[in-house]
Amino acid sequence: MWEIWSSSLPSLFGAMLKFTIPLSLLSFAIGLVIAVVVALIKFLPVQGNRFIKLLWQGIRLLVSFYVWAFRSTPLLVQLFIIFFGLPSIGIKLAPFTAAVIGFSLNTGAYGSETIRSALLAVNQDQWDAAYTLGFSTPQTLWRIIMPQALRIVLPPLSNEFIGLVKDTSLASTITIAEMFQVSQQIAAQNFQPLTMYIEVAFLYAILCTILSTLQHYLERRSSKFVQEVSH
Repeated sequence: MWEIWSSSLPSLFGAMLKFTIPLSLLSFAIGLVIAVVVALIKFLPVQGNRFIKLLWQGIRLLVSFYVWAFRSTPLLVQLFIIFFGLPSIGIKLAPFTAAVIGFSLNTGAYGSETIRSALLAVNQDQWDAAYTLGFSTPQTLWRIIMPQALRIVLPPLSNEFIGLVKDTSLASTITIAEMFQVSQQIAAQNFQPLTMYIEVAFLYAILCTILSTLQHYLERRSSKFVQEVSH
């Protein structure tokens, strides 16, 4: 077993560096931008004339449908629709591009609810106090609400990123040679599927443990920062 592991480790590690980690980071970064935009659309009050309010309500309905659709369907089905389904209407995407789109949209849907919940968790008195001091809504959101919401949202968003790293194994179904698909290819050559799948599981566990350790470090740093600011 050790010989098989040592001989296959360079290929698996290469797949991790070439596909698994870049796919995770890029998808999460794009998904986080989507999540923030969607959360703010659903969270911020509507201001303006009747037309603007109706337009904003329409946008809210669209983003709410997007969140519902991606939270209510399996990620694997979403990847298949994007990669195998869209070519039937003339939209053909490269495997990596399709994976990034699928993972980003899925992350954005889940992350938006996490961020919105964090914004709602900040006491309404913070808004009232900021308005009393003459802050505008954008100033209040950026300088008062977001820093407090960041502390609340950091743990669940970190967990979502760790989950995304594990979910990238689904990219093997759309022909991306990430770690899991490479382990399948090697298993087909050496006829040792159990050994290979245990090895790739071990690599995922190591990667996620490193990320969990980093998460706890960031949580401690954010708590320390909030305490320093409060004093």
